[in-house]
This record gives sequence, C-alpha cells and structure tokens, in this order.
Amino acid sequence: MPPPGIVTPALLSSIRGQPHLPRGCWYFVAGVTLNALNLSAEIPTVFNHAMENGAGSSTVKPDHSEKLHIARKLRESLIKAAAICGLPKSINSLTELRRHTPADLLDEPLQYSPTSRPSELYDVPSSTILHRGQKYFDMIYGKVSKRVMSQMDRSGTEDLGITARLMYGYILSNTSVLSPSESSYVLLAALIPQDVNPQLKGHLRGCLATGSTVEEVKAVREVVIRICEASGMKRLDETSQGGWGWKAPVANL
Repeated sequence: MPPPGIVTPALLSSIRGQPHLPRGCWYFVAGVTLNALNLSAEIPTVFNHAMENGAGSSTVKPDHSEKLHIARKLRESLIKAAAICGLPKSINSLTELRRHTPADLLDEPLQYSPTSRPSELYDVPSSTILHRGQKYFDMIYGKVSKRVMSQMDRSGTEDLGITARLMYGYILSNTSVLSPSESSYVLLAALIPQDVNPQLKGHLRGCLATGSTVEEVKAVREVVIRICEASGMKRLDETSQGGWGWKAPVANL
C-alpha cells in the first residue's frame, strides 16, 4: 500500500488561504515546489484541486477557458523550473501531469503554442531572444547584474555564462503564459527546496523588481517552506554532515 501523500486537503486549504499570497499563483507555486522535491506524483492532486475549485483563494468552479488557463500555467511553470531544478524532474512532472489532464486541456505538437517557443527557436533570430533574456536578467539582478554575469563567465569556463544566457533567453524571459512576477515566484519555489541561499537572495530581491510587494514575496516564500516541511524538510543541526533540510535559515527579505 503506498504511503499517504503530503498534499492533503488541509495543506491545500492553508496554501490557498495564505495572507498576501498573489492571486492565482498557489497551484503552480505548489507544483514547482513538489517538482523540486522530486514528488512529481503529488502534482496531479494540486492540479485536480485547482480544476475543481479554481485558481483563487475562494472556491469558484472554473469554466473550460479558466481550466485551460490553469493547465497552461502549471505546465509552463514546470518548463521554467527545468532551468533551476534540472530537466529530468520536469520531464517526470510533466509526464505525470499529462496522465491526469483531459485531452481538451493539452497543447499538442505542431498546433497552437501559447508560448510561441517553437517559432522563437526556428523563426526568430537568436540575437533577439538572447537580448530579451539579458533584459530580463538585468531586471532581476538590477545594479549587480553585470557582476553576477561576469562571475559566471569567469567561473573557469565561460560556458557557464553561455548556459545562463540560453536559459534566460529561451526559457525564463518568455512571459507569454506567466508574467514576470509569476515567473519570479516559480524561481523561488524551485530554489528554496534546494537550500541554495546565495541564489535565493538575489531572486527574492528580483521579485520586487518585477512589481511584487514585500508581503507578497514573503507569502510565496512561506507557502514553499510549508510544503517543504510537510515533505519532511527541516533546519539541520550545525553538526549535521548532510540530510534532508536547510543548513541555514532560509533567506528572506
């Protein structure tokens, strides 16, 4: 008999009701967090709850248009999470999600693309996409963006900087489905479970640069931590050599 899931009705209720949480982000923030935790089997529970109760904090049965909107945002959040958590986790999560998604809520190959990425890859000059990515990177990192990119270029292989430029250009800066603010929440949800405070600090401030308030950013952070703790993550003892948790307090604004 499989163990009980961590995504319980009580947890979902507390997430949706989190004070100051930006409207309509709870389900993809939860999905990306579960993806980062390698709990892809839990993501359909979040999806089904959103299908039944809507994207807001109050229960409103969504119509077909809203269901498609929810499905696309959740899929896009898992695509963007690949840049932070790795492609294998996103493959597993999107494969699991597809099994639980009605056919009329799927976007099939060679048909309409809500992100236009196929066209961007094959029809748009790469310089245009890379320039867009650089603008997004500069917005997130602000006055330290040149220093951060330079550090990656000088990491011992300039290919690290090239990798970052490709991810920001073709993946992260595409805001056709997720807005800049929503995309920044995806990055928080992907970073917090990985215990990478140096990167998290920059992206917490980056959320503010996209127009979010301090209260909204803290609310997203709290939701992610709550899901992590439900999965068993905790603050590690200073003497711990490893384990499932955070070696230091999770960065905050």
